[in-house]
Amino acid sequence: MTDSKKNPQSREAALCAMKNPPSGGDFVWDGVDENERPLTGGEIQAGITLARSRGRPAGSDKETTTVRFDRDVLDASRSEGPGWQSRMSAALRDWLKTRKAA
Repeated sequence: MTDSKKNPQSREAALCAMKNPPSGGDFVWDGVDENERPLTGGEIQAGITLARSRGRPAGSDKETTTVRFDRDVLDASRSEGPGWQSRMSAALRDWLKTRKAA
């Protein structure tokens, strides 16, 4: 659907459309703007499934904690993109292996 931040007239247009519904009574997609297309039943179900699956996966042994890192270390890790926390965890795990060997 059209984002109101991009089109400030969309709220007024929507209110006007609510006052004058189409003769058929239902919204009919004109096939032009993909953002205006109603979701299919499968897309709605996929969204519901995704919303229910949020959070930690079953059987995960991760624990939430608070750790303070230097800004340059965080910036370097985050600059590599998504997955930076997993990469930091792997780096710490590698470091632990060297500590146990010594």
